[in-house]
Amino acid sequence: MDVIKVSAKSRSTAVAGAIAGVVREHNRAEVQAIGAGAVNQAIKAAAIARGYLKEDGIDAIVIPCFTEVMIDGQERTALRLVVEPR
Repeated sequence: MDVIKVSAKSRSTAVAGAIAGVVREHNRAEVQAIGAGAVNQAIKAAAIARGYLKEDGIDAIVIPCFTEVMIDGQERTALRLVVEPR
């Protein structure tokens, strides 16, 4: 399962659809965002995805945590959201 990477320019509804699809298929999705704009889109997408999954009878929770990632040889702090059924 790949991590869903979100940027500030990502459409929250498109990301939400991806999150819901991964949760349906793998029972868990991981979303990663770096920067305020990307985190904003990721949080909105997680909220929208909860609504999509609720229609299928899945009560999803979102667990946030920080993680370190390497980008162009530099270590950056990213926010990671784990979305899974309750």
